[in-house]
Formats: sequence, C-alpha cells, structure tokens
Amino acid sequence: MSIDQKIITELTDILDQDIETIVALRLNAERKVSRHQRIMERATGILGQPMAVYFILLFIALWILINLFHSVLGLTLFDIPPFPWLQDIGSLSALVMTVVVLTTQNCQGKLSEQRRHLDLQITLLTERKVSKVIELLEDLRRDLPSVKNRIDPEAEVMKEPVDPHMALTALNKTLQEAAKEHELEVELE
Repeated sequence: MSIDQKIITELTDILDQDIETIVALRLNAERKVSRHQRIMERATGILGQPMAVYFILLFIALWILINLFHSVLGLTLFDIPPFPWLQDIGSLSALVMTVVVLTTQNCQGKLSEQRRHLDLQITLLTERKVSKVIELLEDLRRDLPSVKNRIDPEAEVMKEPVDPHMALTALNKTLQEAAKEHELEVELE
C-alpha cells in the first residue's frame, strides 16, 4: 500500500468514526424522546402536509353544503348558518394544533440547544488546538537554523487561546453599545 493510499485510508477511517459518532448522538437523542412526544411529532408531521389543508377545506365545504342543502339530501339540519358548531370545531382544532406545534417546537428547541452547546465545546477545543499548532510552528520557526528568526506579533497573539468569558463579555458590551446607539438614532428621528 502506497503512502497516499494509507493517508486516504486513515482519513476515511476518521470520517467513518465521525459519522458513527453523529449517528450515535442522534440515536441517543431519539431514545430519550417519550412516547407522547413521538405522537406529537407525528401529528405535527401530518398537519404540516399540504394534504391537511385540502382535507380541512374539503371538510368545511362539505359541512356547509350538507347544512345548506339538507332538505334536498333528505338529512336533518344539524348546524344552522352561521354554523356555530363548525366554528366551535374550528376553534378547538386550532387550539389543539397550536398546543401540538408548541410542544414539538419546545422539544426541538431543547435538542437544538444541546447541539449548540456541543458545537461550542468543539469550537473551543478546536480553537485551543489551533493555538497550540501556531505555538508549535513558531517554536519550530525559531529552532530551524535555515529560517531567519523574526518576531511575528500576529502569530504571538494568535498562539494564545481565546478566553471564552472575555469574549462573551466583549460581545455583550458591544451589543449593549450598539443597542444604545440604535436608541439614540430612533430618538433623533
């Protein structure tokens, strides 16, 4: 096996491990979902289809037509215009749909928050690793006799890992200043 093939095989193995990790995380999250939550997600999936809109419109049209032409059809009138029963069914359906959608969004929000937290942890770890690589490269550059020794202020700054607390403080401060500037602009208008 040539060196190139070995490198490609190693990269493929790393990619396979990453895919297996992602699948394992997904399966773990799926195992934690309760039976009731699965029912809510299925209901949201069904209600979110275009056919659901057509079904609802067909139901409303049939309801109205049956009640308008009840005598022709030989049926008894069960909801006189302006169709209070239909309005009640519509209101109750809207309430149930709203609760189902909110429940599903709540669960998806929690999952999304977990993913963002994992992304942040990976980003911080990657940032530390990159800082270490820069530091090692700078050390190597200084140690190699064939490379002219010089001071690179940008590399010196980049080899220090970012303090997440300082970064968050700076971000919050910048956001507050931007909000104050926006408030001033609004007042001046």
